[in-house]
Amino acid sequence: MRLIALDIDGTLLNSRWQLPEANRAAIAEATRRGIEVALVTGRRYDFAMPVARQMDSPLTMIVNNGALIRSKEGRTHLRHLLPKQTAVQVLHLTTEWREGAAVIFDRQRENQLVLETLDPDDSLRYAYYSRNLEFIGLAKPLESCLTEDPIQVMLSGRIEAMREAERRLRGAALAEEFQLAVTSYASKDFAMIDVIPAGCSKGSSLAEWTALRGFAREEVMAIGDNHNDLEMLTFAGIPVVMGNGVAALKTFGWHETGTNDENGVALAIEQFALREAASCV
Repeated sequence: MRLIALDIDGTLLNSRWQLPEANRAAIAEATRRGIEVALVTGRRYDFAMPVARQMDSPLTMIVNNGALIRSKEGRTHLRHLLPKQTAVQVLHLTTEWREGAAVIFDRQRENQLVLETLDPDDSLRYAYYSRNLEFIGLAKPLESCLTEDPIQVMLSGRIEAMREAERRLRGAALAEEFQLAVTSYASKDFAMIDVIPAGCSKGSSLAEWTALRGFAREEVMAIGDNHNDLEMLTFAGIPVVMGNGVAALKTFGWHETGTNDENGVALAIEQFALREAASCV
């Protein structure tokens, strides 16, 4: 084992969005033994960093569903941007879901995440936005913010609405110009669609980073719980699905661990990284 790739939400963090001490300790022991740990998440870099800072361990940050790879200290290793004209067309295709649309840029601080409106009465999204106000800008129409290539366009809303938006995007004439990363939370009736550069995913970027590091895929373990973890788990020599993972990920015969409220990450690291384990391929 040379690299452990960890999703954050629903995996590393428990259902109260807290980092369990058992997971922190297991990561510390793995890095002490020379195993690299990467947080592989749909979160933006600055929104993932509060989690990373809770660990003293060195970490690689694969964020925006693989569009950006950066060190914990802020050094950018790889970046894949969505062409701004593609982003404009995506926004035109999805105007009826505009209240849950955002454009995300690779910027220092201000205007990283641009919205058309910011509504305090938005029960689905405002709690997240309120924790990130320093990074948020407004533009109306939203397309007017596209003065440079963004990292992604993001849509969010109720699950059925996002399924319809996903169908619209997958059936579009320009569907080959982008990749979709979908995350859904049935218990909250909430889903997100990240529209990222074509060919980009958690899995493709993990593979790219693994090659740059000189590791073989058989030396990689990945742990995830949601649809956007599929490519990452498919790539890894040792794929591990959380006990609370979506049903679709449990159909591949991959290893399963405890839920995120049972320290499933710590259990998997102990079983597969801190002891010898056979590959699942």
